[in-house]
Amino acid sequence: MTSLDATNERLRALCDAAEISGARDEAPLGALRSAGREAFRTTGLPHTKLEEWRYTHLAPLSNLTLELPIAEAPVDRALVEALATPVFACGLAVFANGRPRNELFGLPTGDVELLPLSAGSPVLGSLVDVKLHPFAALNAALLDDGVIVRIPAGAQVEHPIHLVFVSSSPQASLISSPRVVIEAGAGSHAIVVQDHVSVAGGRPHVTNAVTEVRVGENAHLELAVLQREDDSDIHIANLAVHLERDSRFASHVVTLGGRLIRNDLTAVLAGAGADCTMHGLYVGTGERLIDNHTLVDHAVPNGTSRELYKGILADDSRGVFRGRVVVRPDAQKTDASQQNPNLLLSDGTEIDTKPQLEIYADDVKCSHGSAIGRIDEEALFYLRARGIGAREARALLTRGFAAEILAALPGQPLGEALTADFVARFATGAEQ
Repeated sequence: MTSLDATNERLRALCDAAEISGARDEAPLGALRSAGREAFRTTGLPHTKLEEWRYTHLAPLSNLTLELPIAEAPVDRALVEALATPVFACGLAVFANGRPRNELFGLPTGDVELLPLSAGSPVLGSLVDVKLHPFAALNAALLDDGVIVRIPAGAQVEHPIHLVFVSSSPQASLISSPRVVIEAGAGSHAIVVQDHVSVAGGRPHVTNAVTEVRVGENAHLELAVLQREDDSDIHIANLAVHLERDSRFASHVVTLGGRLIRNDLTAVLAGAGADCTMHGLYVGTGERLIDNHTLVDHAVPNGTSRELYKGILADDSRGVFRGRVVVRPDAQKTDASQQNPNLLLSDGTEIDTKPQLEIYADDVKCSHGSAIGRIDEEALFYLRARGIGAREARALLTRGFAAEILAALPGQPLGEALTADFVARFATGAEQ
């Protein structure tokens, strides 16, 4: 039996335990949990013989004996503020190992509703197919609870809605299954921050998250997904977005922590005039593996998409980027661009990048590309000639490479906090 087979057996046993231990299988969650269990029992974990997973070896996951969270992790407001700065008090929802901590919820302005999954949503389970995504199937099978963020039609939400997911595995390695549904009503405008942090120390934690987003007609939604867990943790995420007519959506995925990170992001431009922006920044230090898979599906005419993912890799870290832009036969007047520049700071780093265009229409404007390089020696010489030390000069140039993504984050406090976090983590972890 291979290590992957053994891991599949252990995870299937967890699915059985979740089913027996009181999985609240009343509608609407029962069907989703059942479908997830069946799909995962059939497919199990992905392996490197699959094209979508050929560069992502799950050995760090196979080495763990995982358990389900059975008790609430100790989380208070002071801990949340220390881990997830800045905390947006006007719209705060805190989860410990995937479970909501209602005493730390604060209702956002603009009549936004924060609801349990049991309240039901037509979006829940409709955008991520558990038969196609093994980890989404596992998320559904182990699903405990999550949150529905319901933004009413026409609402103009002034302050960000901050969802903080705190992972804690003090005694044993736990697996949590956060689930988020965002409904942005027609003509609404809001910012959502999905923040994954972890309590230092203890055992490695696995977060297996699924987020489904529907952006209504003429709505504008910005979603920042922050991954800054402990360096021993594993983070798997699946984000699926459906854009309706004349809607605008922007995602900002920033990866600063974790041991193994896999991000799947799919955006379907299903309404004419939809506009999608996808920004990503991933920082690799130590032996971290970061895998970003994106798909932008232009299904109808007059859609616009802009994708920029930047990678910074040091020490013995590895990065993977596979981005697809698909333009369907009827999607005339599509305007799409995709770029993946990467900065390698050490000889032991590696990046596998594969931007792709699949165009089936003839009246389009599309471009894509990737770049891999090291710090510009002329720029480094320029700074050192002005009295700046070698280490500080390299740090300045590295920060400058990341600045475009960090500056695009919604809201000045968030941009400043992530810039400080980036500088602190990189200064302590990256080889200079």
